[in-house]
Amino acid sequence: MEMMKNALSLEEQVANLLKEKNLKITCAESCTGGLISGRLVNVSGISDFYEAGIVTYANAAKERFLKVPGDMLEKYGAVSSQVAEAMARGAISFAGADVSIAVTGIAGPGGGTPEKPVGLVYMACCVRDEVTVRKHNFTGDRQSVRECTVQEALKLVIECLSK
Repeated sequence: MEMMKNALSLEEQVANLLKEKNLKITCAESCTGGLISGRLVNVSGISDFYEAGIVTYANAAKERFLKVPGDMLEKYGAVSSQVAEAMARGAISFAGADVSIAVTGIAGPGGGTPEKPVGLVYMACCVRDEVTVRKHNFTGDRQSVRECTVQEALKLVIECLSK
């Protein structure tokens, strides 16, 4: 039990890696509605490494703020690997950061289709122009899909910063 108390949270691990590498991060969130940013700002001193966060729920916001091409949104849909990558790249440009994490998905309970079911989430982490995209199919209610997305997004940032 004592080891669990001393274990660093995912957001603390992200903050330590950002500090170690002297990098700044930004978040572009859709289905999580700012929860990733909220977790990061739980860490004292994160202001040295956290540039900005943006919630782009609507497609128009993804286009306007993150420069996701409208034809890409039309062709692949907002919940796609292509859009997740474009969001991650757009966030870097938007915030002037070195690292970004972007998430787009269907938290439910509605909105799913046979091709894109509730719980489908794409996330992309961009570190100095190298993008890693992951696809997840989470189960559970809206809140658990959102919470699982945050956990996996933070893990993805740790993975990308640890390369």
